[in-house]
Amino acid sequence: MKCPFCGKDNDKVIDSRGVEDAHSIRRRRKCLECDRRFTTYERVAEVDIKVVKKNGERSPFRPDKLRIGLERACWKRPVSGKQIADLVTKIEQAVYSSYDNEIQSEQLGKIVMKELYHLDEVAYIRFASVYREFRDASDFVDELQPILRKSK
Repeated sequence: MKCPFCGKDNDKVIDSRGVEDAHSIRRRRKCLECDRRFTTYERVAEVDIKVVKKNGERSPFRPDKLRIGLERACWKRPVSGKQIADLVTKIEQAVYSSYDNEIQSEQLGKIVMKELYHLDEVAYIRFASVYREFRDASDFVDELQPILRKSK
């Protein structure tokens, strides 16, 4: 493992432990060249799942792309980075446990929206506006109706 600080490939593992999701191992390392510490995460290589887009194009399922979308939806909301990371992990586990080779982008969007609905309603609406391609204010109103009824 190359040190992120000095770039040398000479380190030792100080501590290893399972992460809460039980699908990865956190390793605390110390570079033997520059004496700095850093953390790495080791994961099992997952099956390559393709996301089938509306136009039929297939692209690899990328949790980092999902994280970026969730961060945009949660921008300036009281949602921590850990909550977003946990949400990505939860969605990733749902995808890998329920789908073998492919998932329709609509299905993935539904999974994300379901999870966001419980996390933050504003983030949910933001994500829905992109996912469902809102064209005008009435689309927002239609999506808000169930939330407004729930809060009464």
